[in-house]
Amino acid sequence: MSAAPTASVASEFWWARDDLAYREGRLYLAGRDLAALAATAPGPLHVYSEARVQANLARLQAALAQTDLPTRVYYAMKANRFEPLLQSLARAGRCGVDVCSPAEMERALACGFAAADISFTGTAVSNRDLDRLLAQPALTINCDSVGQIRRIGERAPGRAIGIRVNPERGTGYAGAEKLTYAGEAATKFGIYRQQWPEALAMAKAHGLSITSLHFHVGCGYLTRELDAWDAAVGAGLAFLDDLPDVRTVNVGGGLGLPHRAGDAPLDLSRWAAVLARRFAGRGLTVAVEPGDYLVKDAGVLLLRVVEVERKRDVTFVSVDGGFNLAPEPAYYGLPCEPVACAPRSFDAGQWRPVTVAGNINEALDIWAADHPMPELREGDCIALINAGGYGASMSSNHCMRGDFTEMLLPA
Repeated sequence: MSAAPTASVASEFWWARDDLAYREGRLYLAGRDLAALAATAPGPLHVYSEARVQANLARLQAALAQTDLPTRVYYAMKANRFEPLLQSLARAGRCGVDVCSPAEMERALACGFAAADISFTGTAVSNRDLDRLLAQPALTINCDSVGQIRRIGERAPGRAIGIRVNPERGTGYAGAEKLTYAGEAATKFGIYRQQWPEALAMAKAHGLSITSLHFHVGCGYLTRELDAWDAAVGAGLAFLDDLPDVRTVNVGGGLGLPHRAGDAPLDLSRWAAVLARRFAGRGLTVAVEPGDYLVKDAGVLLLRVVEVERKRDVTFVSVDGGFNLAPEPAYYGLPCEPVACAPRSFDAGQWRPVTVAGNINEALDIWAADHPMPELREGDCIALINAGGYGASMSSNHCMRGDFTEMLLPA
Protein backbone atom coordinates (compact mmCIF):
# COMPACT_ATOMS: atom_id res chain seq x y z
CA MET A 1 0.00 0.00 0.00
CA SER A 2 1.27 3.48 -0.79
CA ALA A 3 1.64 6.04 1.94
CA ALA A 4 -1.47 7.64 3.38
CA PRO A 5 -2.33 10.95 1.75
CA THR A 6 -1.02 14.19 3.14
CA ALA A 7 -3.44 17.08 3.57
CA SER A 8 -2.37 18.48 0.20
CA VAL A 9 -2.94 15.19 -1.61
CA ALA A 10 -6.29 14.61 0.10
CA SER A 11 -7.45 18.09 -0.94
CA GLU A 12 -7.07 17.05 -4.58
CA PHE A 13 -10.32 15.09 -4.29
CA TRP A 14 -13.04 17.50 -5.40
CA TRP A 15 -15.47 16.21 -2.78
CA ALA A 16 -13.10 16.39 0.21
CA ARG A 17 -13.79 18.77 3.09
CA ASP A 18 -12.93 19.01 6.78
CA ASP A 19 -15.46 16.39 7.86
CA LEU A 20 -15.25 14.10 4.79
CA ALA A 21 -11.67 13.14 4.00
CA TYR A 22 -8.99 10.48 4.21
CA ARG A 23 -7.11 10.07 7.48
CA GLU A 24 -4.19 7.68 7.63
CA GLY A 25 -5.39 5.98 4.47
CA ARG A 26 -9.05 5.53 5.45
CA LEU A 27 -12.16 7.53 4.61
CA TYR A 28 -13.80 9.38 7.50
CA LEU A 29 -17.12 11.16 7.83
CA ALA A 30 -17.82 13.25 10.94
CA GLY A 31 -14.85 11.71 12.72
CA ARG A 32 -15.90 8.11 12.04
CA ASP A 33 -14.05 5.49 10.02
CA LEU A 34 -16.56 4.52 7.32
CA ALA A 35 -15.10 1.10 6.56
CA ALA A 36 -15.30 0.26 10.26
CA LEU A 37 -18.92 1.42 10.36
CA ALA A 38 -19.75 -0.69 7.32
CA ALA A 39 -18.42 -3.75 9.17
CA THR A 40 -21.12 -3.29 11.82
CA ALA A 41 -24.00 -3.65 9.34
CA PRO A 42 -25.20 -6.85 7.65
CA GLY A 43 -25.43 -5.17 4.25
CA PRO A 44 -25.75 -1.73 2.64
CA LEU A 45 -25.53 1.10 5.15
CA HIS A 46 -26.74 4.69 4.83
CA VAL A 47 -24.75 6.96 7.16
CA TYR A 48 -25.71 10.57 7.93
CA SER A 49 -23.81 13.28 9.77
CA GLU A 50 -25.98 15.31 12.14
CA ALA A 51 -23.28 17.97 12.38
CA ARG A 52 -23.16 18.43 8.61
CA VAL A 53 -26.94 18.85 8.43
CA GLN A 54 -26.77 21.47 11.16
CA ALA A 55 -23.91 23.26 9.41
CA ASN A 56 -25.81 23.30 6.11
CA LEU A 57 -28.88 24.74 7.82
CA ALA A 58 -26.80 27.38 9.60
CA ARG A 59 -25.16 28.41 6.32
CA LEU A 60 -28.52 28.75 4.62
CA GLN A 61 -30.01 30.76 7.47
CA ALA A 62 -26.99 33.06 7.51
CA ALA A 63 -27.56 33.77 3.83
CA LEU A 64 -31.26 34.46 4.45
CA ALA A 65 -30.29 36.88 7.22
CA GLN A 66 -28.44 38.93 4.59
CA THR A 67 -31.77 39.77 2.95
CA ASP A 68 -33.05 41.75 5.99
CA LEU A 69 -36.41 40.08 5.35
CA PRO A 70 -38.56 37.94 7.65
CA THR A 71 -37.74 34.36 6.61
CA ARG A 72 -38.73 30.80 7.41
CA VAL A 73 -37.10 27.47 6.56
CA TYR A 74 -39.10 24.26 6.10
CA TYR A 75 -37.03 21.11 5.68
CA ALA A 76 -38.36 19.08 2.72
CA MET A 77 -38.95 15.75 4.42
CA LYS A 78 -39.27 13.79 1.18
CA ALA A 79 -35.48 14.07 0.82
CA ASN A 80 -34.84 11.99 3.95
CA ARG A 81 -37.45 10.82 6.47
CA PHE A 82 -35.13 8.94 8.86
CA GLU A 83 -36.76 9.44 12.26
CA PRO A 84 -33.60 10.20 14.28
CA LEU A 85 -32.75 12.91 11.75
CA LEU A 86 -36.25 14.42 11.97
CA GLN A 87 -36.14 14.28 15.76
CA SER A 88 -32.81 16.09 15.71
CA LEU A 89 -34.22 18.90 13.56
CA ALA A 90 -37.35 19.17 15.69
CA ARG A 91 -35.31 19.37 18.92
CA ALA A 92 -33.11 22.11 17.49
CA GLY A 93 -36.21 24.17 16.68
CA ARG A 94 -34.49 26.09 13.89
CA CYS A 95 -36.78 25.03 11.06
CA GLY A 96 -40.18 23.66 10.24
CA VAL A 97 -40.83 20.79 7.88
CA ASP A 98 -42.49 20.50 4.48
CA VAL A 99 -44.42 17.30 3.79
CA CYS A 100 -46.16 15.94 0.72
CA SER A 101 -48.40 13.19 2.12
CA PRO A 102 -50.56 12.60 5.20
CA ALA A 103 -48.17 9.87 6.34
CA GLU A 104 -45.27 12.31 6.18
CA MET A 105 -47.30 14.81 8.19
CA GLU A 106 -48.02 12.20 10.85
CA ARG A 107 -44.36 11.19 11.03
CA ALA A 108 -43.36 14.85 11.42
CA LEU A 109 -45.82 15.25 14.28
CA ALA A 110 -44.58 12.06 15.94
CA CYS A 111 -40.98 13.30 15.66
CA GLY A 112 -41.76 16.51 17.52
CA PHE A 113 -42.83 19.13 14.98
CA ALA A 114 -45.94 21.15 15.82
CA ALA A 115 -48.67 21.32 13.19
CA ALA A 116 -48.12 25.09 12.92
CA ASP A 117 -44.55 24.35 11.82
CA ILE A 118 -45.59 21.99 9.03
CA SER A 119 -46.29 22.97 5.44
CA PHE A 120 -48.04 20.51 3.13
CA THR A 121 -47.40 20.67 -0.60
CA GLY A 122 -48.69 17.70 -2.57
CA THR A 123 -50.21 16.73 -5.88
CA ALA A 124 -53.11 14.39 -6.76
CA VAL A 125 -54.44 14.78 -3.21
CA SER A 126 -57.35 12.41 -2.63
CA ASN A 127 -60.37 13.01 -0.42
CA ARG A 128 -59.07 10.54 2.15
CA ASP A 129 -55.80 12.51 2.14
CA LEU A 130 -57.69 15.74 2.76
CA ASP A 131 -59.62 14.27 5.66
CA ARG A 132 -56.35 13.40 7.41
CA LEU A 133 -54.75 16.75 6.62
CA LEU A 134 -57.72 18.85 7.69
CA ALA A 135 -57.68 17.18 11.09
CA GLN A 136 -54.79 19.58 11.79
CA PRO A 137 -56.25 23.11 11.58
CA ALA A 138 -52.86 24.77 12.10
CA LEU A 139 -51.31 22.97 9.13
CA THR A 140 -50.50 25.10 6.08
CA ILE A 141 -51.94 23.42 2.98
CA ASN A 142 -50.68 24.66 -0.38
CA CYS A 143 -53.39 23.77 -2.89
CA ASP A 144 -52.02 22.36 -6.12
CA SER A 145 -55.22 22.39 -8.20
CA VAL A 146 -58.59 24.10 -8.54
CA GLY A 147 -60.26 20.83 -7.59
CA GLN A 148 -58.28 20.67 -4.36
CA ILE A 149 -59.45 24.19 -3.47
CA ARG A 150 -63.05 23.14 -4.07
CA ARG A 151 -62.79 19.98 -2.01
CA ILE A 152 -61.16 21.79 0.91
CA GLY A 153 -63.89 24.44 0.72
CA GLU A 154 -66.57 21.77 0.88
CA ARG A 155 -64.99 20.23 3.96
CA ALA A 156 -63.65 23.28 5.79
CA PRO A 157 -65.32 26.48 4.58
CA GLY A 158 -63.62 29.61 5.82
CA ARG A 159 -60.25 27.93 6.30
CA ALA A 160 -56.97 29.66 5.45
CA ILE A 161 -55.10 28.04 2.56
CA GLY A 162 -52.04 28.50 0.42
CA ILE A 163 -52.02 28.19 -3.35
CA ARG A 164 -49.24 26.62 -5.34
CA VAL A 165 -48.86 28.29 -8.72
CA ASN A 166 -46.92 27.36 -11.83
CA PRO A 167 -44.91 30.35 -13.10
CA GLU A 168 -44.12 28.56 -16.38
CA ARG A 169 -40.42 29.17 -15.80
CA GLY A 170 -38.03 26.84 -14.05
CA THR A 171 -34.62 25.25 -13.85
CA GLY A 172 -32.80 22.28 -12.36
CA TYR A 173 -29.33 20.76 -12.15
CA ALA A 174 -27.61 21.42 -15.50
CA GLY A 175 -31.02 22.23 -16.97
CA ALA A 176 -32.16 18.59 -16.74
CA GLU A 177 -35.74 18.23 -17.95
CA LYS A 178 -36.66 15.65 -15.30
CA LEU A 179 -35.48 18.03 -12.56
CA THR A 180 -37.44 21.04 -13.85
CA TYR A 181 -40.92 21.48 -12.43
CA ALA A 182 -42.09 24.45 -14.48
CA GLY A 183 -41.22 25.62 -17.98
CA GLU A 184 -42.32 25.43 -21.59
CA ALA A 185 -43.81 21.95 -21.27
CA ALA A 186 -46.96 21.58 -19.19
CA THR A 187 -46.36 19.87 -15.84
CA LYS A 188 -48.76 18.58 -13.21
CA PHE A 189 -47.49 21.02 -10.60
CA GLY A 190 -49.42 24.05 -9.49
CA ILE A 191 -52.12 26.29 -10.90
CA TYR A 192 -51.43 28.03 -14.20
CA ARG A 193 -52.27 31.63 -15.07
CA GLN A 194 -55.05 30.40 -17.38
CA GLN A 195 -56.71 28.73 -14.38
CA TRP A 196 -56.16 31.65 -12.04
CA PRO A 197 -59.59 33.33 -12.28
CA GLU A 198 -61.30 29.99 -11.64
CA ALA A 199 -59.05 29.28 -8.65
CA LEU A 200 -59.75 32.68 -7.08
CA ALA A 201 -63.49 32.33 -7.68
CA MET A 202 -63.51 28.86 -6.12
CA ALA A 203 -61.74 30.09 -3.00
CA LYS A 204 -64.12 33.03 -2.69
CA ALA A 205 -67.19 30.82 -3.14
CA HIS A 206 -66.19 28.79 -0.06
CA GLY A 207 -64.94 31.71 2.02
CA LEU A 208 -61.35 30.46 1.93
CA SER A 209 -58.69 33.05 2.72
CA ILE A 210 -55.48 32.75 0.71
CA THR A 211 -52.70 33.62 3.12
CA SER A 212 -49.70 32.05 1.41
CA LEU A 213 -48.37 31.67 -2.12
CA HIS A 214 -46.11 28.79 -3.14
CA PHE A 215 -44.07 27.83 -6.19
CA HIS A 216 -41.29 25.31 -6.71
CA VAL A 217 -39.57 25.41 -10.08
CA GLY A 218 -36.84 22.78 -10.07
CA CYS A 219 -34.23 20.72 -8.22
CA GLY A 220 -30.48 20.88 -7.86
CA TYR A 221 -29.82 24.29 -9.38
CA LEU A 222 -26.37 25.81 -8.89
CA THR A 223 -24.90 29.24 -9.55
CA ARG A 224 -24.96 28.69 -13.31
CA GLU A 225 -28.76 28.31 -13.13
CA LEU A 226 -29.43 31.34 -10.90
CA ASP A 227 -30.47 33.66 -13.72
CA ALA A 228 -33.17 31.20 -14.75
CA TRP A 229 -34.24 30.79 -11.11
CA ASP A 230 -34.38 34.58 -10.70
CA ALA A 231 -36.71 34.84 -13.69
CA ALA A 232 -38.91 32.09 -12.28
CA VAL A 233 -39.20 33.89 -8.93
CA GLY A 234 -40.27 37.06 -10.72
CA ALA A 235 -42.91 35.17 -12.69
CA GLY A 236 -44.23 33.54 -9.51
CA LEU A 237 -44.52 36.84 -7.68
CA ALA A 238 -46.71 38.24 -10.47
CA PHE A 239 -49.60 36.27 -8.93
CA LEU A 240 -49.45 38.44 -5.80
CA ASP A 241 -51.36 41.28 -7.43
CA ASP A 242 -54.61 39.37 -6.81
CA LEU A 243 -53.79 38.19 -3.27
CA PRO A 244 -54.15 40.99 -0.70
CA ASP A 245 -54.23 38.59 2.27
CA VAL A 246 -50.99 36.77 1.52
CA ARG A 247 -48.43 37.08 4.29
CA THR A 248 -45.93 34.38 3.24
CA VAL A 249 -44.43 33.42 -0.10
CA ASN A 250 -42.74 30.02 -0.25
CA VAL A 251 -40.20 29.95 -3.08
CA GLY A 252 -39.77 26.18 -2.79
CA GLY A 253 -36.52 24.32 -2.55
CA GLY A 254 -34.21 22.95 -5.20
CA LEU A 255 -30.96 24.48 -3.96
CA GLY A 256 -28.28 22.20 -5.30
CA LEU A 257 -24.77 21.05 -4.50
CA PRO A 258 -21.85 19.81 -6.60
CA HIS A 259 -22.11 16.29 -8.01
CA ARG A 260 -18.85 16.13 -9.95
CA ALA A 261 -15.52 17.87 -10.38
CA GLY A 262 -16.13 21.20 -12.08
CA ASP A 263 -19.44 21.90 -10.37
CA ALA A 264 -19.12 25.19 -8.50
CA PRO A 265 -21.07 25.33 -5.21
CA LEU A 266 -24.21 27.40 -5.16
CA ASP A 267 -23.34 31.05 -4.45
CA LEU A 268 -25.65 31.60 -1.49
CA SER A 269 -24.92 35.32 -1.31
CA ARG A 270 -26.03 35.77 -4.90
CA TRP A 271 -29.03 33.54 -4.27
CA ALA A 272 -30.03 35.63 -1.25
CA ALA A 273 -29.53 38.84 -3.23
CA VAL A 274 -32.21 37.64 -5.66
CA LEU A 275 -34.65 37.27 -2.78
CA ALA A 276 -33.70 40.65 -1.30
CA ARG A 277 -34.32 42.39 -4.63
CA ARG A 278 -37.50 40.55 -5.54
CA PHE A 279 -39.14 40.95 -2.10
CA ALA A 280 -37.93 44.43 -1.16
CA GLY A 281 -40.73 46.59 0.24
CA ARG A 282 -43.40 43.91 0.03
CA GLY A 283 -43.74 43.28 3.77
CA LEU A 284 -43.87 39.52 3.27
CA THR A 285 -42.22 36.55 4.95
CA VAL A 286 -40.05 34.54 2.57
CA ALA A 287 -40.19 30.80 3.12
CA VAL A 288 -37.87 28.25 1.55
CA GLU A 289 -38.06 24.47 1.73
CA PRO A 290 -34.64 22.89 1.14
CA GLY A 291 -34.25 19.13 1.21
CA ASP A 292 -31.13 18.14 -0.69
CA TYR A 293 -29.24 21.22 0.41
CA LEU A 294 -29.50 20.18 4.03
CA VAL A 295 -29.01 16.43 3.83
CA LYS A 296 -27.54 15.22 0.54
CA ASP A 297 -23.85 15.84 1.21
CA ALA A 298 -24.35 14.86 4.85
CA GLY A 299 -24.83 11.22 3.87
CA VAL A 300 -23.04 8.35 2.17
CA LEU A 301 -24.14 4.88 1.12
CA LEU A 302 -21.63 2.19 2.08
CA LEU A 303 -21.46 -0.92 -0.09
CA ARG A 304 -19.25 -4.00 -0.23
CA VAL A 305 -17.41 -5.20 -3.32
CA VAL A 306 -18.78 -8.62 -4.29
CA GLU A 307 -16.44 -9.32 -7.17
CA VAL A 308 -14.11 -7.69 -9.67
CA GLU A 309 -14.19 -9.18 -13.15
CA ARG A 310 -13.15 -8.06 -16.61
CA LYS A 311 -15.70 -8.59 -19.37
CA ARG A 312 -14.44 -7.79 -22.84
CA ASP A 313 -12.74 -4.40 -22.44
CA VAL A 314 -14.51 -3.33 -19.22
CA THR A 315 -13.56 -4.07 -15.62
CA PHE A 316 -16.74 -4.44 -13.60
CA VAL A 317 -16.68 -3.83 -9.86
CA SER A 318 -19.88 -5.42 -8.58
CA VAL A 319 -21.27 -4.28 -5.22
CA ASP A 320 -23.96 -5.54 -2.86
CA GLY A 321 -26.46 -2.75 -3.45
CA GLY A 322 -28.26 -1.49 -6.53
CA PHE A 323 -29.99 1.57 -7.89
CA ASN A 324 -33.10 0.76 -5.87
CA LEU A 325 -31.26 1.93 -2.72
CA ALA A 326 -30.42 5.37 -4.12
CA PRO A 327 -32.31 5.82 -7.40
CA GLU A 328 -31.35 9.35 -8.46
CA PRO A 329 -28.36 8.42 -10.66
CA ALA A 330 -30.52 5.97 -12.62
CA TYR A 331 -33.72 8.02 -12.66
CA TYR A 332 -32.33 11.50 -13.26
CA GLY A 333 -28.84 10.93 -14.61
CA LEU A 334 -27.24 12.70 -11.66
CA PRO A 335 -23.51 11.89 -11.48
CA CYS A 336 -22.56 9.34 -8.85
CA GLU A 337 -19.15 9.36 -7.15
CA PRO A 338 -17.98 5.96 -5.79
CA VAL A 339 -15.03 6.40 -3.43
CA ALA A 340 -12.81 3.66 -1.98
CA CYS A 341 -12.97 3.65 1.81
CA ALA A 342 -9.45 2.27 2.27
CA PRO A 343 -7.48 2.67 -0.99
CA ARG A 344 -4.43 0.51 -1.55
CA SER A 345 -2.83 3.39 -3.42
CA PHE A 346 -3.23 7.15 -3.49
CA ASP A 347 -1.12 7.41 -6.63
CA ALA A 348 -3.68 8.40 -9.27
CA GLY A 349 -1.30 7.12 -11.91
CA GLN A 350 -2.00 3.59 -10.68
CA TRP A 351 -5.78 3.99 -10.74
CA ARG A 352 -7.72 2.36 -13.56
CA PRO A 353 -11.17 3.07 -15.03
CA VAL A 354 -13.86 0.69 -13.85
CA THR A 355 -17.61 0.36 -14.09
CA VAL A 356 -19.27 0.08 -10.69
CA ALA A 357 -22.38 -2.09 -11.02
CA GLY A 358 -25.14 -2.96 -8.57
CA ASN A 359 -26.91 -6.23 -7.79
CA ILE A 360 -30.24 -5.52 -9.50
CA ASN A 361 -31.04 -7.53 -12.61
CA GLU A 362 -31.59 -4.46 -14.79
CA ALA A 363 -29.35 -2.86 -17.42
CA LEU A 364 -29.65 0.57 -15.83
CA ASP A 365 -28.13 -0.63 -12.54
CA ILE A 366 -24.78 1.05 -13.07
CA TRP A 367 -23.45 3.44 -10.43
CA ALA A 368 -20.62 4.83 -12.53
CA ALA A 369 -18.96 3.93 -15.82
CA ASP A 370 -15.33 4.48 -16.82
CA HIS A 371 -14.66 5.77 -13.32
CA PRO A 372 -11.00 5.90 -12.16
CA MET A 373 -10.48 3.98 -8.91
CA PRO A 374 -7.62 2.30 -7.07
CA GLU A 375 -7.34 -1.48 -7.03
CA LEU A 376 -10.42 -3.04 -5.45
CA ARG A 377 -10.89 -6.59 -4.21
CA GLU A 378 -13.74 -8.71 -2.90
CA GLY A 379 -14.86 -7.51 0.49
CA ASP A 380 -13.57 -3.95 0.11
CA CYS A 381 -15.87 -1.11 1.12
CA ILE A 382 -16.81 1.77 -1.14
CA ALA A 383 -18.81 4.90 -0.32
CA LEU A 384 -21.24 6.60 -2.63
CA ILE A 385 -21.07 10.23 -1.58
CA ASN A 386 -24.00 12.67 -1.82
CA ALA A 387 -26.41 9.89 -0.82
CA GLY A 388 -28.02 11.65 2.14
CA GLY A 389 -30.96 12.97 0.14
CA TYR A 390 -33.37 11.04 -2.09
CA GLY A 391 -31.53 7.79 -1.40
CA ALA A 392 -33.22 5.78 1.32
CA SER A 393 -36.39 7.87 0.97
CA MET A 394 -36.78 6.82 -2.69
CA SER A 395 -35.67 3.23 -2.20
CA SER A 396 -37.68 0.22 -3.28
CA ASN A 397 -37.63 -3.53 -2.79
CA HIS A 398 -37.05 -4.26 -6.47
CA CYS A 399 -35.81 -7.84 -6.91
CA MET A 400 -36.43 -8.09 -3.15
CA ARG A 401 -33.05 -6.45 -2.59
CA GLY A 402 -34.35 -3.51 -0.62
CA ASP A 403 -32.73 -4.27 2.74
CA PHE A 404 -30.42 -1.61 4.18
CA THR A 405 -29.55 -0.03 7.51
CA GLU A 406 -29.53 3.67 8.41
CA MET A 407 -27.35 5.40 10.99
CA LEU A 408 -27.19 9.00 12.24
CA LEU A 409 -23.80 10.06 13.55
CA PRO A 410 -24.49 12.45 16.45
CA ALA A 411 -22.98 15.92 16.43
